[in-house]
Amino acid sequence: MTLRNIIVLLILIFAYTAHAQRMGGNDAMPKGPQVIVYKTKKNYYNYVPVVLSDDKKSIVIYPAPTDIFFNGKLAYPTKLAKGYLLDNRGLNIHSAFLDITYKEYSKMKEIDPAMLMKHIKSSNPFRYIYQCGYRRSYKNIVAELNVKINSDGLKDCQCIQKP
Repeated sequence: MTLRNIIVLLILIFAYTAHAQRMGGNDAMPKGPQVIVYKTKKNYYNYVPVVLSDDKKSIVIYPAPTDIFFNGKLAYPTKLAKGYLLDNRGLNIHSAFLDITYKEYSKMKEIDPAMLMKHIKSSNPFRYIYQCGYRRSYKNIVAELNVKINSDGLKDCQCIQKP
């Protein structure tokens, strides 16, 4: 590597670092998956979530049968303290649950969104949805979330849906 190339590389690194600091430190870096903690009105633990349109008349996001796995296992939510659940699928305020279980869905060959609409179990299933930062900021996500739930009721998380 020539001296000129090294100088150019150092200038690029310096410029990126300065930009990242202006943008709030690591804010310029990708943060990864959000931590979504939620509580539902009924027990939907075994059922596949989908995302509905704003008017709730159509499904806009649904998983492929191969997408309902998390770390090689069916992506059931992780049970937390006081009936809260940790999302492992990508829920948001427009999510709904099908009347199809993860196990049944994983065996489906083809998915038709119009057919799935007929299987909406609940289009308004949530009591609360919280955004609690990013997964990479936790060392032991389940233990740390349970401490938050038991001590302050997720007050330092952003409540994005409540009744």
